[in-house]
Amino acid sequence: MSRGRLARDLHPVAWWLWAIGLAVAASATTNPLSLLLLVGVAALAVGLRRSDQPWGASFRLYVWLGVAIVVIRVVFRVVFGGGSNGTVLLDLPAVPLPEAAAGIVLLGPVTLESLLAGAYEGLRLATIVICVGAANSLANPKRLLRSVPPALYEVGTALVVAVSVLPQLADSVQRVRAAQSLRAAPAAGRVGSMRRFLVPVLEDALERSLALAAGMDTRGYGRSGDASPTRRRVTGALMLTGLCGVCVGVYAGLDQEAPRWLATPMLLLGVAVAVLGTVSAGRRVERSRYRPDRWRTPELLVVAAGVVVAVLGQWVARHQPLVALPRLDAVPTVSLAVLLGAGVALLGAVASPPTRVTAPRVVTA
Repeated sequence: MSRGRLARDLHPVAWWLWAIGLAVAASATTNPLSLLLLVGVAALAVGLRRSDQPWGASFRLYVWLGVAIVVIRVVFRVVFGGGSNGTVLLDLPAVPLPEAAAGIVLLGPVTLESLLAGAYEGLRLATIVICVGAANSLANPKRLLRSVPPALYEVGTALVVAVSVLPQLADSVQRVRAAQSLRAAPAAGRVGSMRRFLVPVLEDALERSLALAAGMDTRGYGRSGDASPTRRRVTGALMLTGLCGVCVGVYAGLDQEAPRWLATPMLLLGVAVAVLGTVSAGRRVERSRYRPDRWRTPELLVVAAGVVVAVLGQWVARHQPLVALPRLDAVPTVSLAVLLGAGVALLGAVASPPTRVTAPRVVTA
């Protein structure tokens, strides 16, 4: 740990905004070099700043999920045909489908270009998934749910209990397994051993979940204040009006024949009205915070790094299309803007404070 930098947990919203910035940059390119740079930055950030809590070990699952996405995308290219234009690597017999699925042919010639296109597209989706996995591994889910707006606090209370079930179940498995290994139990069949293992695990996880729910209820989680019928009607009207405005704005943005004043202006107006409705709904919720999460300089630096990466990714997609979307018959290249984006993302992760390490718990039988 560097001198002058105390170990603490970064604000979870800052990690999510940083990861979203990386995902936005990944969505604008199919360049495998750029995508692998973003994956490497995410992996380095997780290796440097993840905690020893249960959610800190989930990044490996997202990496394997990304690998599966790439493999499945390439397999789909082979099964559903990728076209005969290009360098044929494997000439498989084509299987035409009935008229109901006209235009779709199974198998057929497998070309190098079709495999590369499937790998590039799959790698882009895998990179987005890995960026989301980095946010899940770095951000404390309980502290993240504690930062939700007051209008969504009841939903956040339920999500806190739901999110804590899986880590508690994994912890219960370790506790029961350690306790049973210390006891000399008679040999039992497969069914008996499974029952002797599952019953204590489920019982321990259920008791801890109920204790958490009881503690949250004692501290007033989910308690709502008084609101007059008039205020509730106003809040509902604002939420419905904002939702309608957002729907009209999105539809007008997708429909090129719709008037332009129904696109971006209506979308912004709908978002503004929805925000007013959310603020109005949050006023009836009374809650207090113990040790509120504060935004400090490292949080701002991490968020700024994510924003810069997203802006650079969009800039490369608009002004350097051959770098963002490389040709299948040419070797992909990277530009200075791509390298700068990866460097800024890594610097943002390094600017975060070291993560606190909890003391190891002693498992008692």
